[in-house]
Amino acid sequence: MAFVDEIRVTAKAGRGGDGVVRWRREKFVPKGGPAGGDGGRGGDVYLKGVADLGMLARYRTHPHFQAGDGKPGDSQKRQGIKGEDVYIEVPVGSVVLDETRGITYEMLEVGQTIKVLHGGEGGLGNSAFVSATNQAPNWATAGKEGEEGVFLVTLKLIADVGFVGLPNAGKSTLLNALTNAKSKVGNYPFTTLEPHLGAMWCAHQAHPIVLADLPGIIEGAEHGKGLGYKFLRHIERTKILVYVISPIRDSVVNQYNLLRKILGSYHSELPKRPALLAVTHLDQIPEDQHTSLLQEAQSASGLPEDRVFLVSYLIPESTQRLRKGLCSFLVALAGDGGGAPKSSGREDTG
Repeated sequence: MAFVDEIRVTAKAGRGGDGVVRWRREKFVPKGGPAGGDGGRGGDVYLKGVADLGMLARYRTHPHFQAGDGKPGDSQKRQGIKGEDVYIEVPVGSVVLDETRGITYEMLEVGQTIKVLHGGEGGLGNSAFVSATNQAPNWATAGKEGEEGVFLVTLKLIADVGFVGLPNAGKSTLLNALTNAKSKVGNYPFTTLEPHLGAMWCAHQAHPIVLADLPGIIEGAEHGKGLGYKFLRHIERTKILVYVISPIRDSVVNQYNLLRKILGSYHSELPKRPALLAVTHLDQIPEDQHTSLLQEAQSASGLPEDRVFLVSYLIPESTQRLRKGLCSFLVALAGDGGGAPKSSGREDTG
């Protein structure tokens, strides 16, 4: 099933049940009276946060949601049963725009529920209209229609770490090496056509770190070129960016500056996000050039040496160093209240 991170759905809350006209017909009660009950309320429509990132794909063929209608009232002043509620399940991280009312909702936790459409009120039975001047009303009212809405659901992944880089920089391979993810890899443009997530455990951590491998970015992506900017939004909520750069395709400084330019064009805050630099394909670089490559990467990025790494999945100790560096940096960020350490690298000046 193809990954879907934006979809438009429609929904309608249930109609309220009709009130009814009924009369008491009981033994030993010679004079009956109005006994019609009110209709039940229509079902409501809710948003519900779930962990399944593939949920939106299921709505491509079923984009409409309908809550249940309320049941009519009954005799003996019994109210009709409320209509069944309906839940639109959306992945955690989704931003949902109610296009009908201009209201935006954010789903940030699994199990979070928000009522977005109200079911219609049930109609009144004839027993509700008894008065001193009318002891036998012979009418009831119909139930009201439920609210309707059109919702644009946009998923923005919530991950601790986001890998960004040009196509074939080695992001998917790096994710696979650090986690148990099985991202598709290959030597052709846009191997990654959808975001992939993986979980990486750090020592003394109660929960795993979530890593996101984002599709390769090319120059002009912020303006819709190539895969466009549709996946750039997934970077917005990451705590740390890892610039993944392959030295065999272009200089480290050129790639690093290009990535920061693209990210800054999409959102001016992104180049200031706490970051690490991973220079990949170390196995293809002669060993006597490793030191100079590391110095080039540190100079190009302006990052401290403990946040610049030379890596290759064929050299396990290199990915282990990156793993430890990521864990240490996240701990440092948490200790700093979630903000970037003072030595967070070069900031945009333009």
